[in-house]
Amino acid sequence: MNKNVYLLLLALFTASAVSTSAASAVSTSKHKELPAKGDRTIQVFENAKVRFVPATYPGNYSEADNEGIYHLVNGRILVKKITLPEYKRNVSVKLKLTVASNGDRWDKSGSCFVLPSSSAINLLNIAKGDAKFPKIDSLKLENMNGIIAGKDYLPTVELMRFMTPFGVGHFSGNNDTLTSKRRPVYIPKWEKQVQWEQEITDLYALLKGEVYVGVFIDTWTTEGYVVSMELDVKESKIACDPLPQRHVEPLMNTVYYIGQSYPDIFSRKAVTTEFNVPKGAKNIRLKYIVTGHGGHSGGDEFVQKHNILSIDGKEVLNFVPWRDDCASFRRFNPATGVWLRKRTSSYIGKGGYAEKEIEEPLASSDLSRSNWCPGSDVWPEEVALGTLSPGKHTFTVNIPESQKINGNELNHWLVSAYLIWDK
Repeated sequence: MNKNVYLLLLALFTASAVSTSAASAVSTSKHKELPAKGDRTIQVFENAKVRFVPATYPGNYSEADNEGIYHLVNGRILVKKITLPEYKRNVSVKLKLTVASNGDRWDKSGSCFVLPSSSAINLLNIAKGDAKFPKIDSLKLENMNGIIAGKDYLPTVELMRFMTPFGVGHFSGNNDTLTSKRRPVYIPKWEKQVQWEQEITDLYALLKGEVYVGVFIDTWTTEGYVVSMELDVKESKIACDPLPQRHVEPLMNTVYYIGQSYPDIFSRKAVTTEFNVPKGAKNIRLKYIVTGHGGHSGGDEFVQKHNILSIDGKEVLNFVPWRDDCASFRRFNPATGVWLRKRTSSYIGKGGYAEKEIEEPLASSDLSRSNWCPGSDVWPEEVALGTLSPGKHTFTVNIPESQKINGNELNHWLVSAYLIWDK
C-alpha cells in the first residue's frame, strides 16, 4: 500500500474513533446511570380469611394482628401496611390475587384497593373512629358519604375489582353432596381456587413508600373466603431507563366499604365531581371500573345499560359494560344453581347424524352479566384525554334507565374512576 494512502487512512480512522468516543461521552452525560434497587415481591396476604365474624372482630375496627393485618367491618375487610422502594429506574407492577371459598357458596363483589397516602382521612382512621367522611351536599349525593373527594379526603383507589365464584374450593370435592352431580361432562374437575393477575404499573405512584392496601369481599357468612394477595415489582435492567413521573388523581368510588349503602343513585341522577389539573400535566388518561348488580330477574345485573362518562359536559365514553362469556368460568362454580332446558340437539347416531329433544343443564354462573361473571376479575376501561387546560374541571357518570332499589331487589352500580397524567 502506498505510504501516503496508509497515512491518510490512519488519520481518518483516528478521527472517527475520537468522534465516536466524544459522542459516547456526550451520550453518557445526557443519560445518567440510575442506581438499581432490585425486583421486589410483596406477599400482602397469604391464606388470610375474609369473613363476617362480629364475635371475633366487633365493630368497624380491630387492632392489627400478629401479621400486621387490620380486620375492619367485622372481618369483611383486610388492610395491611406495605413498603415499596422509591425506584429511580422504570418498573412494572403486577397484582396477583387468589381466592377460594371457605364455606360461602355465593358469588360476591370484591375489591383490592390502596388508601392514598396524601388523604388525611381514609377508611382506616374512619373505621377506628378517629375521623369521619367529610360533609357532603346531602341533596346532591343522597348521603352517600365518601364516593367523591372532600376536605382532606380522597376516595379509595381500586387496584382490582373481582367477583367470587360460586363455592370454588370448599365445594370442589368430588364427593361433595351439594356439587358432585352438578358437574357438566365437559368439565374434567372442579378447580380448587380462582386466581387473577393484572398489571397495575400506572398506580405505582400511589404504592411507593409506606402505604395501606387491602381487600374487601361482600360476604355475610362466618366461613367467608380465603385470600392471598401479592404485588410483584420488576425493575428495568437498563441503567439509563428513568421512571416516568406520574400522578394519580382519584375521582369516584361507590364500592360500599364502610358506612355506605347500596349505590342506586344512578337510577335517579348523574353523579358529578370536580378535579384540578396543574400546569404541565400531559398524557392524561381516565380509568373507569364498573359492574352492575341486582340479582333478581330483570335486575341491573342481567340487563344491558349504557354508561356515559363526560368531562366538562363533553361525552368521552359511551358504552354498555357487558360479559357474555360467563359459561367459560363454569369450572370455578361448583355450587352454582342449575336448571334444565329442553332443546333439539343434533348428534352422531348409528346411521349418521340424527336429532332429538334433550334436556341439558344451564347454570346461573353461565348467564351473561353487566361487565362481570362469577369467578372473573374486571378490567378498567381507559380513555385517552390528552391535554386539559390547567384549572378546575368536572367529571360525570350517567347510567340512564338504571333501576332503583325496591325491597329485596338491590339494584346498584359499583363504579370507580381515577385520572393518571405525566408530570
